[in-house]
Amino acid sequence: MGIQIAPSILAADFANLERDIVAVSDADWLHVDVMDAHFVPNLTLGLPVLERLAQVSPLPVDAHLMIDDPDRWAPKYAQAGAASVTFHLEAAHDPVALARTLRGMHTRASVALKPGTPVDDLLPHLGEFDMVLVMTVEPGFGGQAFMPEMLPKITRLRQAAHDADLDLWIQVDGGISGDNVESVVAAGADVLVAGSAVYGADNPNAQVGLLRAQAQGAHHH
Repeated sequence: MGIQIAPSILAADFANLERDIVAVSDADWLHVDVMDAHFVPNLTLGLPVLERLAQVSPLPVDAHLMIDDPDRWAPKYAQAGAASVTFHLEAAHDPVALARTLRGMHTRASVALKPGTPVDDLLPHLGEFDMVLVMTVEPGFGGQAFMPEMLPKITRLRQAAHDADLDLWIQVDGGISGDNVESVVAAGADVLVAGSAVYGADNPNAQVGLLRAQAQGAHHH
């Protein structure tokens, strides 16, 4: 795969979600942040909303579950229509078993890492996942500043995937904008989540195109 852009509806108008989804229809994925006010200090939306979004979205839904007990809940999001389900390594009791369950449901299985979580424990099991999400902010709220100190984590994951000959997607989420797209792609990321950078623009689809063009310029796998 080349570069993929996943606009985050955390930055959209929650009263006009269908309008704001159509406004980014040139993107590759619709990134939907599910927060439970336990794993992260915010509450966003849950199963019924995601299920309806998946029905109306022209893009496949990329569900990022910032929730406790994903072992129980993540399969329900796959059933609700998410084409890719990301759960947090810090919250899962058995990440490998959960990933296998999701893959068994024909859903892409993805695991996310908070900024403070090292990649070391994950590296031996990379083949169990379709994607790893490297959080480039502390999860919980949109509009935060990108953390460049996460770049080495991306590079380690990309190198490990390359060494094991894995088709692993590496996603970045948090403060992604034109200012840092080239550096995250150069580090090895290929799925870019952007919230404020896309929805803060007058023309979100044009912004998706700009980010993709910038990222492709730095892409060299």
